[in-house]
Amino acid sequence: MMRFRLHRIAPIAIALAAACSNSDVTKPDPSTIVSSNPVTMSVLGRGDFKPTRITGEVFVRGSTAYTTTWGNPASAASVFYIWDVSADVPKVVDSVRVDNSQTLGDVAVSDDGELLVVATEYSPGSIAIYSLANPRKPILISRFASNQTAFGVHTAEIGRVNGRLYAFLSVDPGSGIGAQLTIVDLSNPFVPQQVYSTQIGQPYVHDTFVRDGLLYLGLWNAGVAIWDIGGGSLGGTPAAPKEIGRLLTLNGHVHNIWWLKDPVTGITRYAFIGEESAGSVGSSSSGDIHVVDVSTMSAPKEVAYYTVAGAGTHNFSVDEPNGILYAAYYNGGVRALDVRGDLGTCTAAQKSTPVNGTNALCDLRKMGRELGIGLQNQGNAVYVWGVQYLGGLVYASDMLNGIWKLRAVSRP
Repeated sequence: MMRFRLHRIAPIAIALAAACSNSDVTKPDPSTIVSSNPVTMSVLGRGDFKPTRITGEVFVRGSTAYTTTWGNPASAASVFYIWDVSADVPKVVDSVRVDNSQTLGDVAVSDDGELLVVATEYSPGSIAIYSLANPRKPILISRFASNQTAFGVHTAEIGRVNGRLYAFLSVDPGSGIGAQLTIVDLSNPFVPQQVYSTQIGQPYVHDTFVRDGLLYLGLWNAGVAIWDIGGGSLGGTPAAPKEIGRLLTLNGHVHNIWWLKDPVTGITRYAFIGEESAGSVGSSSSGDIHVVDVSTMSAPKEVAYYTVAGAGTHNFSVDEPNGILYAAYYNGGVRALDVRGDLGTCTAAQKSTPVNGTNALCDLRKMGRELGIGLQNQGNAVYVWGVQYLGGLVYASDMLNGIWKLRAVSRP
């Protein structure tokens, strides 16, 4: 998602550089970086992507993938593409036109595989809801828009709360109105119902992450917030959320979140926060992964981080059974990190001070947790927006090159 606002952007926002300034950024001394000796991730194939469109997000279910397109000219309708990913080389099998939109950000499939939801920007913002009775032939069944979504839906994550399916929309600011978080009940996808909306974020609300009745909000320079929407002790619901806690992470620009529930160790104490700072589409990016201890959700605490010199992170996907986080790193390709166990305890030699920070934190690279690097030796530039782990494979959407299929890394 750029705010660069690239994937998210108000408009990249219109070129990453507009999202923030690098003038006050100090670079870490390269001599302090200790390599984890990561493996090179094996590339199985790249989609033969001929259309002259920029690839956005990716979502894969079974042998079918969906990719959106970003920054389409006003004179041309947006489209999303449908891919057959059963073989090593993904193949385009169809495309779907989405009228009255210039950019399609998120694409997501419901957990039962019945619905596909696509976010549209800019004005008039909306979400388009499709039936996946035939996964290769999505059929539009409704399109939700309201006064609160008018300036563009930047992201639209979907998830269940107490068995009911909802969409969580991050809406662009505009014309003196701040960004909005809007929640839509999708239990009847033919007639979606807005149940909640509020102005929030500074100046954006970006991604959300929902799990077990808790909603994590990426609020850019207003930090990351945790809401009870049906799973906490505060009595919150999707129609009446209650804030549990909030943290201003270092450097702000809170873009995306993943709250880890490790099924092997049972550890649920860490949330991974993506920082999307300045960059230029196709060539440069910046921003770290911040590791936040949420064992006390009313008082989250930043305990560790991961940085890549000359590159910044975008979206995450986590192989939770194996404890491996995959991060899209724009011009830095794909990074695979070991996130199992205690991430907040390390030796003094395994600590570094993050850019613009004053306190040393555990450095995941120095802790030997960098397992793999992908798409750095392809003979051409990459700019990876999204990743998804699925069944021993990693799919990466590349703004410049379409879709890649890679082999997942193994634990040491």
